Amino acid sequence: MSSMTVRRQMKTAPQENTEFRFALNDALRIFFKDAIKVSVRHPSQALFFLKTYRWQKQAARTRETWERQGTHVPPIMIFSITHQCNLNCKGCYEKAIRPPSKKELTDQQLRKIIDEAHELGISFIVVAGGEPFMRPAFFDITKEYPDMIFVIFTNGLLINDHILESIAQQKNIAPLISLEGCEEETDDRRGKGIYTRLQHTMEKIQGKHVFFGTSLTLTAQNFDTILNESFIQHLVDTGCKFFLFIEYNPIKPGTEQWMVTGDQRKKLMETLKGFRERWPALFIAVPGDEDEIGGCLAAGRGFIHISAEGDVEPCPFAPYSDMNLNTVSLKDALNSAFLRKIREHHAQLHGTDGSCGLWAKRELVEALLKESK
Repeated sequence: MSSMTVRRQMKTAPQENTEFRFALNDALRIFFKDAIKVSVRHPSQALFFLKTYRWQKQAARTRETWERQGTHVPPIMIFSITHQCNLNCKGCYEKAIRPPSKKELTDQQLRKIIDEAHELGISFIVVAGGEPFMRPAFFDITKEYPDMIFVIFTNGLLINDHILESIAQQKNIAPLISLEGCEEETDDRRGKGIYTRLQHTMEKIQGKHVFFGTSLTLTAQNFDTILNESFIQHLVDTGCKFFLFIEYNPIKPGTEQWMVTGDQRKKLMETLKGFRERWPALFIAVPGDEDEIGGCLAAGRGFIHISAEGDVEPCPFAPYSDMNLNTVSLKDALNSAFLRKIREHHAQLHGTDGSCGLWAKRELVEALLKESK
């Protein structure tokens, strides 16, 4: 390798990182500008998203300040606050890769981590589980940070009248209710009667004018059902404003045939363009929309994952860590050698067929973890 090539690579890598950060920040700004548009019929919600749009710009400036000081801060944090769940869904990745634990973070520790994230400029928290509403005290913490968005991945079954009233008072909370398609698909994976119960729950949420969405796990089997226009129309009529399409990742052995095909993946992105033009809602595909801004966002490129025990991990699908928030600050954890190595090997670890590259190439991830210790 010539010295000229080395100098070119040394110059290009930081430039690419800077361009990627700007592209990601732009994508988030567009997301919240679109959220304002789809909330126009509810002025108070639209006003909140207008304020959020401004807060997101301030958070981006905070992250850039930390960047100049040598700490890379992603805009998004996925926080799995518990392993507990009230369902036993087929193909659940949580149960497949994470054993039960009695060492979950306390409510006080949860609050401390959210406070640190706020100070660092992390402005978008994806709350996952297990089932997040198994820990209702967490939603007392979210009240303290109205300038942060909390998107809650939930099966929706614990959203009773009391919890719904609390959500309605916090416009920074957006429940994302998991569905597998219509009644047959949802009940087959989640349990008999679940679909009907969720229809009633969504009607109640709509009645409270809460901004909510749905998380739709795409498989080769339910693909046509979920992308059927009548299915989307029904959810829009029920008040759904945010559709997140997630391609099934075969974490559990024997479920590889659930993955969407290459032709289906191409059709998905083309179909979503039409959905965006037709309906006043947000439509996001993962990993499809990640690919449009540079690929996998894990390991701090766009997000990090915090486990229920406080382990700082590249992604929910990559349960590997060299830092735990019981012993280090979030700022120190973001400077993890392991996360940096994952980012440096982004090209090798980025999945190309819709699967999670970190999971598919976990032997390389494990090797990088050993190098970091």
